[in-house]
Amino acid sequence: MPLVHALSRGWHAAKPFLLPLLAAALLAGAVALYAGQAGLAASIWVAGTAVVLAILVVDIVVSLRRGEFGLDLIAALAMAGALLFGEHLAGIIVALMFTGGEALEGFAQRRARREMTALLSRMPRTAARYAQGGLQEVALAELVPGDRVLVRRGEVVPVDGTVGAGVAVLDESALTGEALPVRRRVGEPVMSGVTNAGDAFDLRAESAAADSTYAGIIRLVEAAQEAKAPMARLADRFALLFLALTLAIAGGAWAWSGEAVRALAVIVVATPCPLILAVPVAIISGISRCAKRGVIVKGGGALERLAGVRTVLLDKTGTVTDGRARLIDMRVRDDLDPTEFLRLAASLDQGSPHVVARALVAAARERGLALDTPTDVREVAGSGVAGRVGEREVLVGGWDFVSAQAASSPFSREIGAWIRREGTVAVVVAVDGTIAGALLLADQVRPEAGTVLRHLRDAGVRRIVLVTGDRADLAAGVAAFLGVDDVRSEMKPQDKTMAVEAERANGPVLMVGDGVNDAPALAAADIGVAMGARGAAASSEAADVVILVDRLDRLVSAMRIARRSRAIALQSVYAGMGLSLLGMVAAAFGYLTPVEGALLQEAIDVAVILNALRALAGPIRILRRREAGEEDVPALEAEHRTLGDVIDDIRATAARLPHLPGPDVRQELARLDGVLHERLLPHEERDERVYAGLRRRSGARDALAGMSRTHMEIQRQVHNLASLREALPDDGPGEEQRYEIERLLHGLEAITRLHFAQEDEIYRSLDADGE
Repeated sequence: MPLVHALSRGWHAAKPFLLPLLAAALLAGAVALYAGQAGLAASIWVAGTAVVLAILVVDIVVSLRRGEFGLDLIAALAMAGALLFGEHLAGIIVALMFTGGEALEGFAQRRARREMTALLSRMPRTAARYAQGGLQEVALAELVPGDRVLVRRGEVVPVDGTVGAGVAVLDESALTGEALPVRRRVGEPVMSGVTNAGDAFDLRAESAAADSTYAGIIRLVEAAQEAKAPMARLADRFALLFLALTLAIAGGAWAWSGEAVRALAVIVVATPCPLILAVPVAIISGISRCAKRGVIVKGGGALERLAGVRTVLLDKTGTVTDGRARLIDMRVRDDLDPTEFLRLAASLDQGSPHVVARALVAAARERGLALDTPTDVREVAGSGVAGRVGEREVLVGGWDFVSAQAASSPFSREIGAWIRREGTVAVVVAVDGTIAGALLLADQVRPEAGTVLRHLRDAGVRRIVLVTGDRADLAAGVAAFLGVDDVRSEMKPQDKTMAVEAERANGPVLMVGDGVNDAPALAAADIGVAMGARGAAASSEAADVVILVDRLDRLVSAMRIARRSRAIALQSVYAGMGLSLLGMVAAAFGYLTPVEGALLQEAIDVAVILNALRALAGPIRILRRREAGEEDVPALEAEHRTLGDVIDDIRATAARLPHLPGPDVRQELARLDGVLHERLLPHEERDERVYAGLRRRSGARDALAGMSRTHMEIQRQVHNLASLREALPDDGPGEEQRYEIERLLHGLEAITRLHFAQEDEIYRSLDADGE
């Protein structure tokens, strides 16, 4: 059937031009008819209808050979009948409506592709190979085992191999899900697909590019995409039943009346334009709204499947967690201010490209610290940095690097024990030759993660599973925090694909991930969702949905939009088919001619399309004007980060208190009290104004009462601190008073830190509700 396939390809190539040509043909025929040239008008309309019918018949043949059955057959019968019985105007109207539906569907697909232009391929195409005493840029396919390759900073490792020279500092998050960088020394293995996060190093290839880890994952993606069974479009599911009903009514009308034109009128009225037009309009509207929320949905079929999800698999690193190292704790020598300690470390780390160094600099800037320009900077790749910040000599790096160059002391031994925590990276800092403290960094659960899981369950998701390549203990800790139904750890890419297949028994499966290692599972799932803001392009290409902003709550927004769009599409279908059925009955009894039936169908089309356009906007309840103060939510959320140094100050003061001379305690508490009144309490007052606005918006007087109670408790604790300070004798506190002040400070730190985390989740959920 080469001719049939060639004609089918021609039909798809001609789609963009058919709609304007048919509209022009309808208008030209109307002008000719008005000018008294009825024969010319009929010829123009016949020609337009015949072109669409001919190509459509070829397309139907190709579809039937693939075992697919859709709405096209009813439209073809209507056009063929109109030509056969001389109802030329009815024929061109049906052809125009059908072509319009096809054009709308094509528009949806083009929009999805256009929004994906920022997602570039991650796979390297060339590599720098050592040859003839120099470097040659060669195609990846030319690499063979034994070749020595230079991997520059920021490049993706092209093939599996071992470190040949230098120290490799690698970002393996795309493959393993591990957020923190790892070091590989000479002779240690390196996987293809990971990114060089440090200085350039030599790689000795152990495999050809086609046999590498990364290439294997790409093949898994392709196999999963081919194996995934296609789902019928929403409109097509009604086609068979509607066709049978149409033929029964048309045949009955012809047999009962003996007039073939009645059968044609029934078929023309039955042309399923509510399905052809209303469904694409609603689905395109949903895709457009998702795009405005930073979510790219690749076509109407993906949006329909998103609306029916019952099981969700979540990758951990970069999906449930932030995927980046962040400062979570610090321990500082008693004689140093924690803010100054962080400022010195971050100032020196400005000169390092290391991932952890960038995290420290980011933490300092979040707290609004003014960083100095370091001098005499000396970096040992993968180990640490030395240099001067102002008048001070500073060392920043791992324990081995810093302890080897700093004097030993009881405090340094305490730091050596304190930094040994699972799931964290420790940065040790020495100032002027002695260890001044250490900072701990870790990947943290996203603020909105808890809200997202609750909303998923509210949306009908029955099962949520955490899947990760991380160790079982780290995965279990995150799972316990979130309350998922199951957790599967230490998984390879093929294991995640098998997990998708196993969960399919519980209903349609949605998989969310961000790394290359998630790509096969994303392709295998009924609906794959990629976190595309920082994730790998391989996962974005394999997914059906890509979230372009670094917010997991956009998944909930997309699901809500998908369900509403699908519901509106179904409303339009049921209303349109019901009205068409009434018109078919009227046509069967001779009350409608074919042309009148076509015009009636046009009126039905307008009604259902107007209904379908409701999917362009959110529910009416969402369109309410925001209350005064709610516009401050992003600023208040950002303030939580800048107030991190205040919480650190509370903790550091509690740690210094046992070692301070008695007279200095009052002065230290006065200083802290000033900080709390100048920075923390005004922030809490602004939060409370937002809560008042939310109560007015919801109509619930006691909404967020628990959070307001926490504001009151923070204010009470600050007041109690001031009262304790004023009650101190001139020579300083006694043992009981020191204990009471320490207890109060630890309590204030804990409640404030927890309160900020709760508010972050609330503020993220407010934004998610704006879908």
